[in-house]
Amino acid sequence: MTVDLLLGLQWGDEGKGKIVDVLTSNYDIIARFQGGPNAGHTLEFDGIKHVLRTIPSGIFHPNSVNIIGNGVVIDPVVFQKEIEGLEKFNLDIKSKLIISRKAHLILPTHRLLDAASEASKGKAKIGSTLKGIGPTYMDKTGRNGLRVGDIELEDFKERYRALADKHEAMIAFYDVAIQYNLAELEKEFFEAIEELKKLDFIDSEEYMHQAQKAGKSILCEGAQGSLLDVDFGTYPFVTSSNTTAAGACTGLGIAPNKIKEVYGIFKAYVTRVGSGPFPTELFDEVGATMAKVGNEFGSVTGRQRRCGWLDLVALKYAVQVNGVTQLMMMKGDVLSGFETLKVCTEYNYKGQNISHFPYNIEPENVTPVYKEFKGWKQDLTGLTTYDQLPIELKEYIEFIEKEIEVPIKIVSVGPDRKQTITK
Repeated sequence: MTVDLLLGLQWGDEGKGKIVDVLTSNYDIIARFQGGPNAGHTLEFDGIKHVLRTIPSGIFHPNSVNIIGNGVVIDPVVFQKEIEGLEKFNLDIKSKLIISRKAHLILPTHRLLDAASEASKGKAKIGSTLKGIGPTYMDKTGRNGLRVGDIELEDFKERYRALADKHEAMIAFYDVAIQYNLAELEKEFFEAIEELKKLDFIDSEEYMHQAQKAGKSILCEGAQGSLLDVDFGTYPFVTSSNTTAAGACTGLGIAPNKIKEVYGIFKAYVTRVGSGPFPTELFDEVGATMAKVGNEFGSVTGRQRRCGWLDLVALKYAVQVNGVTQLMMMKGDVLSGFETLKVCTEYNYKGQNISHFPYNIEPENVTPVYKEFKGWKQDLTGLTTYDQLPIELKEYIEFIEKEIEVPIKIVSVGPDRKQTITK
């Protein structure tokens, strides 16, 4: 029996979907434990690019069961479209995908609340994706939410109506101009609910317990990144769930002492979407080149990502919080061609150099301290072994390992599942 975790260590978009896809053949069960459809996992193989929003990234493997855990929030409309997008691949969705009854539902009015709340903030916006994630988690913690299991109840529509009416009153309170036709949105929502009912709903914590007793191997798949964790991220510019390792326990009902390996995924540089502090952000041609070469645009939102040099202070913090046992470095190929690379090894925090991640990393408090490395020109995308990598990249990797004190086991050199080098 194995329960391993796979987590992003930066501000999301690290390439988790690709690595889950690469690793899935080693596991019986792939289980998503938090987040909503604002997180897009991109997989690329056989010349086709796939973007998954809620469905775990093991869905393309014939022998894996995919679980949407209780910590996830599900938008039935987005979910239905995601399933429709997979139909052409002749996947047996019905037998391969199961959903926790305790997962919360995103209502149309949650999305409207999200838009009204963000509009009311003006320049103080946090950069919400407007998918209704925050308001849904607020209803969850406020004990107002609707869950997947409620769909099975006879009075589900009455429960829906009571919550939607409450949301409309809240939208009016924000006093901002947003246009919507709720009747139309609700029609789409209830049609999607009927499609959702075609899948199996489970008591996921019991399912996971029995799977472990039966010796099944389980990979828990995180969404977003550790620096977006609602507790440990750059609050308030964070998501609304626990994206760190602890979130797998609460989001699936897995005991902490059952977890073995914690795979931590990071880019060879750093990106961030939306608002919030970003100490190593680049505003020059180098940053623009990273964005262009790395195709740094959100797989769900299409938003351009901000780019910057690798931040080891933040990476070390994420490794510590998660108890990472193995590192996987993504997009090493994007750094090919730069004369010089920089890595942030410390922050100058209020005039003093520190190597830990402080409470506040706003630019008025934090200036990155860099170490420079010689770059490389070689195209990495066709390489298949670690020995083939340029010496400069190996030195870069070895420095990161020494500083973080965790081995880098995988180096990704392209988006395709085959462009993955095991060290």
